[in-house]
Amino acid sequence: MTTAEQILKQYWGHERFRTPQAEIIESVLDRKDTLAILPTGGGKSVCFQVPTMLMEGVCLVVTPLIALMQDQVTQLKQRGIQAIAVHSGMSREEIDIAIDNCVYGKIKFLYLSPERLQTEIFQERIKKMNVCLIAVDEAHCISQWGYDFRPPYLKIALLREAKPDVPIIALTASATRQVKEDIIDKLAFRGPAIFQKSFARENISFAIRKTETKEKKLIEILRKVKGTAIVYVRSRKATQELAKTLTRQGFSSIFYHAGLNHQERSVRQVEWLSSKIRVMVATNAFGMGINKLDVRTVVHMDLPENLESYYQEAGRAGRDGKRSYAVIIYHDVDVLALQHKVQQSQPSLDYMKKVYQALCNYYQLALGSSEGESYEFDLEDFCKRFTLKSSAVYIALKKIQQEGIIQFSESFYRPSRVHLDVDKKRLYEFQIANARFDPLIKSLLRLYGAELFFDFVAISETYIAQALKTNESIIRIDLAKLHELQLLGYHPSSEKPQVTFILPRQDADYLPVDRERMERLRSLSLTKMEAIVNYVSQSHRCRMQVMQEYFDEITYDTCGKCDVCLDKKKKESLSIFSDYHDQIVYLLKQKNMTVEELEQAVSPSDHELFVEVVREMVDASEISYDAYWVLSIH
Repeated sequence: MTTAEQILKQYWGHERFRTPQAEIIESVLDRKDTLAILPTGGGKSVCFQVPTMLMEGVCLVVTPLIALMQDQVTQLKQRGIQAIAVHSGMSREEIDIAIDNCVYGKIKFLYLSPERLQTEIFQERIKKMNVCLIAVDEAHCISQWGYDFRPPYLKIALLREAKPDVPIIALTASATRQVKEDIIDKLAFRGPAIFQKSFARENISFAIRKTETKEKKLIEILRKVKGTAIVYVRSRKATQELAKTLTRQGFSSIFYHAGLNHQERSVRQVEWLSSKIRVMVATNAFGMGINKLDVRTVVHMDLPENLESYYQEAGRAGRDGKRSYAVIIYHDVDVLALQHKVQQSQPSLDYMKKVYQALCNYYQLALGSSEGESYEFDLEDFCKRFTLKSSAVYIALKKIQQEGIIQFSESFYRPSRVHLDVDKKRLYEFQIANARFDPLIKSLLRLYGAELFFDFVAISETYIAQALKTNESIIRIDLAKLHELQLLGYHPSSEKPQVTFILPRQDADYLPVDRERMERLRSLSLTKMEAIVNYVSQSHRCRMQVMQEYFDEITYDTCGKCDVCLDKKKKESLSIFSDYHDQIVYLLKQKNMTVEELEQAVSPSDHELFVEVVREMVDASEISYDAYWVLSIH
C-alpha cells in the first residue's frame, strides 16, 4: 500500500514532511474537517495535494486568485499530475469541457474560484463528480474579519449539501481568533482538527528604520545584507524609478508590476528566480505563488495596509531557514498617506451605484441579463468614456466585488487555446475537402497530440508558424476561419482585466448591498490600519511578540533579533557592545575584512549583537563596504 511519504518523494522529491504537514495529512485521510494555519512558505498546498493522490476521486480546490490557480495547475502538470482550472477567463465551452473531464476523465485536481460554485453548470455536474476532498485555500477570505473578505466564499458550505460526506480542509497563512471561528462556522465544520504553527519566524529579524532619506537607508541595507532581495513599493511608477536608482548605485535590479505584459513578467521572474538579478522592486502584485528559498531581505518602502498582508510579504524571506531580514523604512508622512489611503478605500454607496450603472452601460446590458458572463475590461477606456478617475473607479470596483455583485480580475495572461470540435472521421473528411487547411491541422495534431479532441490545449501561434515556415498572422487568420467553420474552438491569447457579473444585471438604484456590513468593514479596515501604525511606531516591545499577539498567540518569549530586542541588548550589555566595537576597529586597522572574516576573528558570544555593532558603525560612517563587500575603517 502506497504511503504519504512515498507520494511526497515520487512527485515532490522530498524525503520527509515539515512539521506539522504529516499530522494534517493524517487528519485529512481520516476524513476529518481540518483547519491548517501555516506561515507563508510553510507548504500548505502539500497538505491537500498529497492525501488526494492517495484517494479515489477529484479534489476541488477553491482559491480566489486566477494567477495562483494557474501557477499551481502548471506545477502539478509538470509533476505528471492531472489538474485543471476553471475561472472567469474561460468561455462557456471551455468550462463545459473542463468540468466534463472531471466527471468522466482522470483529473485529480479541479481549481476554481468561489464565484464558479454558484453557476448552474457546476451545480449540476458536481452531482455526478466523484469528489474525495474539498480544499479551501486563502480561507481567511471567508471571514468578514479577514483582510480580503469575499462574499462568494460564504457559498462554499453549499458544497456540503451536494457532497455531505466529503471532508473539507481550509488553509491560510494568517488568522486571528475571530477569523478562525468564522472559518469553522461558515464552512459548517464538524468536530474539526485544528493545526496552527507558531507565527514566530525564528530566522527572520524584523526591523523598523525611521528616516527622512528612505532611498539612502535602502541602499545601506542592501550593501550590508548580501543575497537576493524584494523591495515593495506602492505604485507602478515608483517600481521603475527605484529600480533605476538602485541600478545606478551598482545593484542588479529590475521592476515588476501588474501593468507589464505576460512575456515581460515571465522574463523578469526567471531572471530573479535564477539570481541573475539580485533586487526585485515590485508592487504587491509580485510574490504570490513564487517560491524562492534564498531571499535574504524583504524591504517595504511604504507602510503595508495591515499586519496580515505584511506578515505574508515579509515571510517571503528566509524560506530556506537561514538568517534573513524584514525591514520597513518609513517617515511620519507615510503614516498620513496610509490613513488617507484607507479612508479613500471606502467609497460612498452613491459612487458605487454610479460606477455600476456606468459598467452596465459600457457593456449595454439589459436588466436581469449576463449572470455569470465575463467581459474584457479596459480601465483607461472606461474612465475616459464616463469621465471618471481611474483610482476612484478601481476602488469602487473592488468594493462592489466585496459585496458579491461582480468579480473584478486584474490583468492576467491567458495563452491561445484550441479544441477540436469534431471526431477523427469528420476531421479527415474535412482535410480531404479543404486541402488548404490540411498542413495546419496536421501541424496541430503533430505538435499537440490527441488531447486536442478532449480538452482545450494551450498553443503558440509563433511555434506553429515556425513549424510551417509561414507568418504568425496567417496562422491566426486560419485558426479563426476554422473556428468560424465550427471545426475547432479557438480563443486567441489575452491579458486584459476581466469583469464577471456574479449576479444578473441589477437596477443600480437598488444595488443589493449590506450597509451594516459595509460600515463594519470600514471600521475594521481602520482598526487594522491602526495596528500596523502601532507596530512601526512603538519601540519598547519585541516586534515578533507584537506580531504574535495580533494573531492571538500569547507568548512571553522575545525574539532577540528585532531592532527593539537588539537595542535592549545593547543597553544591557554596553561593555560587550564596546568590546565588539573596539575589536572591530583594531582588526580593520590591520587589514580590510569581510563581515564573515571579522566575525570569525572576534568569535562573538552573541551573533545578533555583533551584527548590530557592525550596522551602527556603518551608519555612523566609522567603517564602510566597498564594491566587493569588504569592510574598511575610515
